[in-house]
Amino acid sequence: MDLPFSRVKIMTTFYYFMLLSIANLCYASRFNLAREKIEVEKTLNLSKKIPLKSIKSPDGDIIDCIDIYHQPAFDHPLLKNHTIQMRPSYHPEKGLFGENKMFDFKARSEEDTIPIFQLWQLNGSCPEGTIPIRRTSNADVLRASSIKKNGKKKQESIPDQLSSANRTFDIQSGHEHVIAYAQGSKYYGAKAIINVWKPQIQSPNEFSGSQIWIIGGSDSNLNTVEAGWMAHPKLFGDDRTRLFTYWTSDGYHSTGCYNLLCSGFIQVSQKISLGAVIKPISSYHGSQFDITLLIWKDPREGGWWLQYWKEVIGYWPQNLFQDLALYDSASLVEWGGEVLNTQSDGQHTTTQMGSGHFPEEKFGGASFFKNIKVVDEHNSLRPPSELGTVVDKPKCYNIALGKSNDWGNFFYYGGPGRSSDCP
Repeated sequence: MDLPFSRVKIMTTFYYFMLLSIANLCYASRFNLAREKIEVEKTLNLSKKIPLKSIKSPDGDIIDCIDIYHQPAFDHPLLKNHTIQMRPSYHPEKGLFGENKMFDFKARSEEDTIPIFQLWQLNGSCPEGTIPIRRTSNADVLRASSIKKNGKKKQESIPDQLSSANRTFDIQSGHEHVIAYAQGSKYYGAKAIINVWKPQIQSPNEFSGSQIWIIGGSDSNLNTVEAGWMAHPKLFGDDRTRLFTYWTSDGYHSTGCYNLLCSGFIQVSQKISLGAVIKPISSYHGSQFDITLLIWKDPREGGWWLQYWKEVIGYWPQNLFQDLALYDSASLVEWGGEVLNTQSDGQHTTTQMGSGHFPEEKFGGASFFKNIKVVDEHNSLRPPSELGTVVDKPKCYNIALGKSNDWGNFFYYGGPGRSSDCP
């Protein structure tokens, strides 16, 4: 039966507008992609500094040797007129720095040899007067949910909320922690020897890390400086174990970032690249490797300094925390592991924490922190008077505190994630 002319006209008009809408969507999609590409290129061009030398790492990273005075830190409005402090005025282990008394970080005895290194160092070194910066690629920026969020944590990634209500919110956001903490005094830094592993990461959107948090304030006024190792495919494009730092002065809302992906942290070391792969890593019941990290506040200049093994990497200037908690001191120090669980199908992630084994397996099986110390009001390193623990999901990841003459305060921690006990 023939359709009435009016009905044919209506159907033709409908299909015409439907095809037009599809065409417009395709055009808009192509336009948005093109605009995104332009914005990415613009961001990269703004972030790139002219390298005096570039080194191709065996893992594919490019390490650029950038003039120390042209590093990203000085793009921060609070640091426009900042003068680089080439070394701290005080060290919590060695005391005052000066012409007649300065700790020589280069002098090492045979038993003090660094057993762990960064992969890029196999192919070269940066000249004096420069710092090594891992080059940000187009792919790195495009993996972020937006250009502005590249290198930033989510706002809900706040590890200092110790109340049950806030911990529940943190778990619901996907961030699961196993933490030992010191609280109840003013803290001016912390130190630990951290066992290094390559945890299995289930999803590219997940990560696993082990670190030290120095914390002041709370909620939107939360201040942190952080350092440790992590495997973070979305940030770095692979699941290799890398050295990292982080900071925020407003609860991860708009300030701070990983490593040197935004302005803030001032690097002085020409030897260590933040975000670079570290080798070797520990093996299950095999050789064990660790890194030593120390964060402390310079009592004279006020910046928070970071030391990796015996190499002073740089500092977070006091100005970043103007009129905020970390301008003076920290009220909380944490050591431990964090996993981002993005699974929404009702099953827990199989992303591992630490070695991927529970603390009961101890040395060679479980991951550990040892020689845990805080910097006190006298700028001295000492064991914390008491350690508390926070464990979000003990059947998935757990912790066991300990104390010995050789290891001081320590703990084993970690776990496999999903299992018969952690469905």
